[in-house]
Amino acid sequence: MIKKIFTFIDLFAGIGGFHTAMHGVGGRCVYASEWDKNARISYEANYKDLEPKLFTKDKDGRYIYFNEDINDAIPSEIPDFDICCGGFPCQPFSVAGLKRGFDDTRGTLFFNIANIVKEKIETGTPPRVLFLENVRGLKNHDKGNTLKVILATLDELGYGYSYNVLNAKYFGVPQNRERLFIIAWYKKLVNVEQFRFPLGIAPDGKTIYDKEELKEGTMPTKVSDIFEPSETMDPKFTISDRMWIGHQNRKERNKQNGKGFGYSLFNADSPYTSTISARYWKDGSEILIDQSDKGLNPRTLTPVEAGRLQGYRILGKGWENPECADNQNYNASNPEFRIVVSKKEAYHQFGNSVAIPVIKRLAEEIVKQLL
Repeated sequence: MIKKIFTFIDLFAGIGGFHTAMHGVGGRCVYASEWDKNARISYEANYKDLEPKLFTKDKDGRYIYFNEDINDAIPSEIPDFDICCGGFPCQPFSVAGLKRGFDDTRGTLFFNIANIVKEKIETGTPPRVLFLENVRGLKNHDKGNTLKVILATLDELGYGYSYNVLNAKYFGVPQNRERLFIIAWYKKLVNVEQFRFPLGIAPDGKTIYDKEELKEGTMPTKVSDIFEPSETMDPKFTISDRMWIGHQNRKERNKQNGKGFGYSLFNADSPYTSTISARYWKDGSEILIDQSDKGLNPRTLTPVEAGRLQGYRILGKGWENPECADNQNYNASNPEFRIVVSKKEAYHQFGNSVAIPVIKRLAEEIVKQLL
């Protein structure tokens, strides 16, 4: 893979899933914004060595390029950049007129992205590419209005765009996680009709672009790819009898009431888990690991495993299957991610993160097709 040096900004940065992926294909981060104080701690701890300038402070001890509240960001003070990355929260727009566009986005977090881009265009340094991520539900949010306003705004700013829903399980991580991606390019600088989305990774590591090809199989995964060694497993990850009975009773009740919600149980050989969410720390019920072969109740994932499920290279106590330490996600070509916050915060942060292998493959294609 050819690395091309380019600059990017990391908005709604979380713990830096975009940063890890973009850095891997030659990107330099010149500005980041994240308001959650614990996410900021994780972000600085993990990217300070990669990108020391990002954490420069002024004489009053305030960060210059590591912004806290996006609403306070002054676009003219943001260094120029090639790509704007942002996994922005899904919020409804108050669509007053039929115009649908930039003015309808005021008061939302998406407006901040659009406004930074608009200012950069007005000062003659338009970003070439916008790389945006959101939940799959954005497509139908507010009867489809939310997406319409976003796309109309991109159009108004002079950007062409393509969007698609991608699933992490096709990119070599054992997690069923669907997210919507919007890739936009400044038409005066980039002359393409559309962006070809990578839909998955083939067993030989090549990129799959064709839906039909996905059916032929992708890079094989199993849940135990992320496991720490069982002999080092702390018994506190095994759930109590009381909690296990509660999970089973709730699932039974929900079944009778026609609700599909309840715990989900996986074993070492399951090809993937369900989607990990930011509330995983509460009871871990969306991903429980079966331990009936050991005569034990199920266990939750450890924070290390939760991070690996999103493609972070976390060394932890090693791997249950040592060969997994050398796979595309966890080998030494990937930066090591260190957990520097509490267990609860770590689960919360990983549940909110992007799946790095998806972002990395998209980043490679952006470099190839649009830069």
